[in-house]
Amino acid sequence: MAELRDCPTCGEFFNYTGVREVCAKCATNEEKLYEDVYRFLRRRENRAATIERIVEVTGVTESLLHKWVKKGRLQPAMFPNLGYPCDNCGKLTTKGKLCESCTTTLQKDLRTFEAVKEFRESIEERDNATYLANRNKSR
Repeated sequence: MAELRDCPTCGEFFNYTGVREVCAKCATNEEKLYEDVYRFLRRRENRAATIERIVEVTGVTESLLHKWVKKGRLQPAMFPNLGYPCDNCGKLTTKGKLCESCTTTLQKDLRTFEAVKEFRESIEERDNATYLANRNKSR
């Protein structure tokens, strides 16, 4: 079932069906911009262009470029300087929500947390065992 939403680009109402995030008019404009960007990047000398250079030449916004990379329409394997910002630090990444550095840091922090949790549980078990052993001796 369609849902009435505001287009985030132009502010007009449109029926959101889960397919497009913008109204039909803005979707058409985005497609034209995509074609311009893709035509620009297809040229061999432009394949390594930076996001700033693509924005300068084509007039597309950075957020639209990020959206296309995230959705897989522009592949970083073909265009190595493309990516989208990491949700944590903002550094460009090409897969997932976090860059490699933030992923590594998060994994390290989780391992540390688990080790501390296991250590605390072992101390609690030892303290409980000691308490029960001392309690039984006094009887």
